Amino acid sequence: MLDRRHFITSAMLGGVAGAFAPRMAFARAATAKRFVFIIQRGAADGLGTIGAIGDPAFAGVRGDLAVDFASGTRLDGLFALHPALATTAGLYARKEAVFAHAIASPYRDRSHFDGQNVLETGGATAYQVKDGWLNRLLDLLPADSARGIAVAATVPMALRGRREVASYAPSNLPDASDDLLQRVAMLYQGDAQLHGLWSEAMATRSLTNDLAQANGQNAAATGTLAARLIAPANGARIAMIETGGWDTHAGQRGRLAAQLKGLDAMIGALQTGLGPLWAETMVLVATEFGRTVAVNGTGGTDHGTGASAMVLGGGVAGGRVIADWPGLGAGALYDGRDLRPTMALDAFIGGAVAAHFGVEPGLAMATLFPASARTLAIEGLVRT
Repeated sequence: MLDRRHFITSAMLGGVAGAFAPRMAFARAATAKRFVFIIQRGAADGLGTIGAIGDPAFAGVRGDLAVDFASGTRLDGLFALHPALATTAGLYARKEAVFAHAIASPYRDRSHFDGQNVLETGGATAYQVKDGWLNRLLDLLPADSARGIAVAATVPMALRGRREVASYAPSNLPDASDDLLQRVAMLYQGDAQLHGLWSEAMATRSLTNDLAQANGQNAAATGTLAARLIAPANGARIAMIETGGWDTHAGQRGRLAAQLKGLDAMIGALQTGLGPLWAETMVLVATEFGRTVAVNGTGGTDHGTGASAMVLGGGVAGGRVIADWPGLGAGALYDGRDLRPTMALDAFIGGAVAAHFGVEPGLAMATLFPASARTLAIEGLVRT
């Protein structure tokens, strides 16, 4: 019998007591810390990323989607990592990755747009908060380090707010057809300056599409680009990378493997591109909600609730999976279909950010997630 409390690792280390230890409210001196948020738009399947292979119900309820975990990295007695995440598995082995499972934002209604808005604004309901938690994070950094940048087609909601941020983006216009884009490129062919700018914009457009494209090469290029943008001493300290393609309603096994391979390439390129600065960097990977536990009739999964998330970096107190595991038996599922969330994503993010930048956890929660201000941040995510 699985003891669900057993799987809350002692690595919650120090528990969730956000208000008991004195901390700096603001780091006054310039910080060398970097933070990258990789958003998985489309509801990434947490059980397809980190399989609960030790749960007696896992193999039966997941069917063909459970097969790949036979060759995945065993993380502990309950969980295994998808084999496409080879670089990430190496970070876990070096204790530079923490995974969280059965985790969710306060949102529960399974709409991509509303769920992403809650994730990015830090609110309790969609469109309740008008700016993004990543923009508000800049308020907690010293003025000479409060620089943010988006590697995305538009500035994502998480980075929008009163703080000015940069954007490495081609356009704010709606997506155009490839034929139209090629015609515009031909018009600019004779203008050295405009042709260069247009070519750069089109390169960025290709980088921000789904991670499976070009066998992960675009994803790796995005990671390299992000590293170049945050590595300089006068570069951004906060960056956000948009990824799409996670909405796997059909043919999930192959599609998700390709997506995870791209994500792994992106993380590896970030680490390589940052070099020694990896020790000062934290990468957060999170999605708006998870997917159904059972497989549907087309080999995919539908919109769900509980998901997984991860933080990676040279200073992370890693090599752990944090989970208050609810189980996958029929009676344990949320609404009879989804992985039941037992951990607040707000608390996971707030605790990670607070520890990384040396901010008092209560202040971090109140600033980033005002609707969850009374929620205690998860501590122990960074080495002391």
